[in-house]
Amino acid sequence: MTGKLERWFRLSERGSDVRTEVTAGVTTFLTMVYIAFVNPSILSEAGMPFGPVFVATCLAAAFATLVMGLYANYPIALAPGMGLNAFFTYGVVLGMGYPWEVALGAVFLSGTLFVTLSVLPVRRWISGSQGVRIRAGNHVSLIRTARSAFPALGLRRIPRGSMAGNLPSSGGSSRGFTTDAPARCGHR
Repeated sequence: MTGKLERWFRLSERGSDVRTEVTAGVTTFLTMVYIAFVNPSILSEAGMPFGPVFVATCLAAAFATLVMGLYANYPIALAPGMGLNAFFTYGVVLGMGYPWEVALGAVFLSGTLFVTLSVLPVRRWISGSQGVRIRAGNHVSLIRTARSAFPALGLRRIPRGSMAGNLPSSGGSSRGFTTDAPARCGHR
């Protein structure tokens, strides 16, 4: 068994051994297992049933980690992002008032768009034409762009005083959104 693992993962070539990798795997699991409980707890506040979300969280993390380990041969564990589920629950569902089913549909569409753009050469074309690399900070700009586009798409405005309505603004026009955050931050 050890020989098969050694050959499959080329452990000695990478300066490791089976014992080190098993220890690292157990450590990673113990570090990340909280996500299996916290993710469904947060999403259940949005109205999603705890049990199925718990199972989906475990299956998604197991599948993604197995793909990274067995297919990509890369020792990285993956699990649902804890910040995104909080934004989903407290920003979109409870803050903006969308039903969780609609918000989940938006997550599906954005994921499909992300995968499509990643597979096609469009991603390289966009980042190359801008002269900058796309990084995590650019997601804030994308969120602000989407927030500005809501009225143009006929989507409902953010209610005054909601959690999502109190997000800090860059000082630009809120494009019809009712938020008092710029006034408190001295941007107006």
